[in-house]
Order: sequence, then structure tokens, then C-alpha cells
Amino acid sequence: MWGSAAQGLVTGAGLIIAIGAQNAFVLGQGLRREHPWLVALICTACDVLLIVLGGLGVGQLIASQATLMMLARLGGALFLVWQAGLAWRRVFSPEALRAGRGGASRRGVIATTLAVTLLNPQVYLDTLIMLGAIGAVQAEPTAFYAGAILASCLWFFSLVAAAGWLAPKLASRWVWRVIDGVIGVVLLMVAAGLVAGLQ
Repeated sequence: MWGSAAQGLVTGAGLIIAIGAQNAFVLGQGLRREHPWLVALICTACDVLLIVLGGLGVGQLIASQATLMMLARLGGALFLVWQAGLAWRRVFSPEALRAGRGGASRRGVIATTLAVTLLNPQVYLDTLIMLGAIGAVQAEPTAFYAGAILASCLWFFSLVAAAGWLAPKLASRWVWRVIDGVIGVVLLMVAAGLVAGLQ
């Protein structure tokens, strides 16, 4: 059991920690202190749901629907381009570069977090399909999925905690410009990858 749990922890961490749209968004929310713990909770809850569904075999069903995957990739790419545009707008908007401004509404943060998480096909590929398939061949699938869920929980809450610690130290506007600029680039790179997958 412990071997499967450890493998789930390592595999889950390897898939989740890779820098992508969701992690860039979570980091940005943590640095700006816009309901970061709520964001971490939503991301973790979504991962838990998707990992469980993957364990139940839903991932294989989705993977077999080529049209659905194509639409998901296209929609996800468009959404990420829009988010990248917002990040780059913050680069050129001094009013938006103060650490801890916390100006976003709770409802808006919840909606954006759900969108960044659930409109990104990579999330489904990692949790529903990859983890679902790997866990299915484990000696103890339940322990594997529990390990993967633990990896998600530890990562998102640690990311927010680290961002919260760093935020007061980022007083320079230029630092914020770089952070949002990098986030914008990451989002565009992920969107490009999704579009490339349509070919």
C-alpha cells in the first residue's frame, strides 16, 4: 500500500508541479494576495474530483472523443490568450502593480480559478487520463490516488504560502512587471501548445 501511495505522490507531483497556466495563475494570486487560500482550495478540490473520476475510468471515455478534445483545446487556448492579455495589461498599468492590493472580488476570483483549471485540457490529460491509467495498474489503486491527491494539496498550498511570504518583499514596480510578464509568456506558451495539438 505504501509503495503505491509513494508512487502516486511522486507521479502526481511530477504532473502537477510542471509550470503551466494553472500554477502561473495561482502564483500570481498569491503574490497579489487576492484570495490566495481560496484559490488553492479550489484547485485542490478540482484535482481531487478529477483524480477520483480518472480512477473510475472517465478519462478513457473522454480520450476517445476526438471532437470533444479538439473543442476543449481550442476553447482553452482562447481563454489562456485572454488571461495572458490581462497579465500584459498589468505590466503597463502601474496602478495594478502593488503587492497585496487584494482588489479582485471573491466571486470573480472563484470564476477565474475554475475557468483556468477546468478550461485547460492539460488538466484533464494529467489527472483524468494519465493518473487514471497509471493508477489502474497499481497493486493498490486507492493508495496511488490518495498519494496523487496529497501531492496536489501540498503543492498548491505550499505555492500560496511561498507567494505570501515573498509578496511583502516585492516592493519594486519593475519586479511586478517582470512577474506579470513571465506569467503572460507562460500562458501564451501553454495556449500555443494546445493549438499545436489540434494539428
